[in-house]
Amino acid sequence: MSLQTPTATTPIILTGDRPTGPLHLGHFVGSLRNRVTYQDQYRQFIMLADAQALTDNMDDIGKVHRNVIEVALDYLAVGIDPAKSTILIQSQIPELAELTFYYLNLVTVARLERNPTVKQEIILRGFERDIPAGFLTYPASQAADISAFKATIVPVGEDQIPMIEQCNEIVRKFNRNAGRDILVECKAIVPEVGRLPGIDGKAKMSKSLGNTINLGASADEIRAAVKMVYTDPLHLKVSDPGHLEGNVAFLYLDAFDTDKEGLAEMKAHYVRGGLGDSVVKKRLEGILQDMLAPIRARREELAKDKGQVMQILKEGTMKAREVAARTTDEVRKALGLSYF
Repeated sequence: MSLQTPTATTPIILTGDRPTGPLHLGHFVGSLRNRVTYQDQYRQFIMLADAQALTDNMDDIGKVHRNVIEVALDYLAVGIDPAKSTILIQSQIPELAELTFYYLNLVTVARLERNPTVKQEIILRGFERDIPAGFLTYPASQAADISAFKATIVPVGEDQIPMIEQCNEIVRKFNRNAGRDILVECKAIVPEVGRLPGIDGKAKMSKSLGNTINLGASADEIRAAVKMVYTDPLHLKVSDPGHLEGNVAFLYLDAFDTDKEGLAEMKAHYVRGGLGDSVVKKRLEGILQDMLAPIRARREELAKDKGQVMQILKEGTMKAREVAARTTDEVRKALGLSYF
C-alpha cells in the first residue's frame, strides 16, 4: 500500500471516530463523504479512536474492540482509499498517550471543566461529579492526537469548536515554554450540512437512541426506518398545508436529494397542501436505497476478508506511528527528556 506523496506545503488533516458502533447516515453526511473529497486535497489521517472510546466504555470493552473492524469496513465501503488516506488505530500508537501525559501539565482541572464541549457531554452522560478522569482530560488527549501529526485542519461539528480552541491553547503554551515553535496550531472546519436529527425527530442521530439508519442497512431495514421518519404532526390530511420546520423527511431530502429543483417543487406543494407524507417518504426511500445499495454491497464484499482489512489498519497505523514518533522526539528534546 503506497500513500500519496505530499509536498512540504500539503495541508495535513486529522479526523476520525470513536468505534462504538456501525456508522450511520449522520456520520455520512457530517464527515464521511467529505473525507472522500479531502483525500484528494490533503494529506489525511483518519483515526479509529478506540482508546478514547474506553473513557466511558470500560464496562463494555468488547464493544469497542468489535467495532474497530466494523467502522473500518464503513470507511472503505464509502470510498475512503487507504492508498490516499492513512487509517490508524489510536491505541496502537503509544506516542499519543505519552504526549497526552506531557500536555496534562499544561492545563488545569478548572480549565478542563470549563470546556463547553466537555461540560455538555458530562450532562448528556449523567456523570455529575462521577466523571472518569480519562473523560475529563479528553481535550489534552485530542491535542495530542492533532499535534502528533502536525495537523493544521480538523473537521468538526460546531459543538466541538471549543476542543480545537483548547488544543491551540496547549500548543501555544508548549511552544512558549520551549522557546520555539515545535507544534503547530490547527483550524476547525465545519461541514456545510450539520448534524442530522434522528428518524424520530430528536436532535441527535445516535446509536444509543436507536434512531439511526446504518450505512450497512438492508433494503428492508431502510424501508422500515423511512416509514418511521418523523414528519409534520399537524399534517393530518393530505389536503392540509404541511410544515417544513422540524420535518425530518425534508431535512434528509435536503441532505441527500441532488434534484434541488424537483425538491423545491415538492416542498411548495407540501406547504400549500395536497401532498401526502407517504409520497414524500417514497421519494426519500428511493434516494436512500439507491445511495446505500452500492455501499452495502462493497461492505459485504470487504467483510469476507476481515484479515485484509486488519492488514490495511496495521499498515496505516505503522506509517502514522512513524510520524507521531518524530513529533514526540521533538517534544522530548524540548522538555530536556532526551538523555541517551
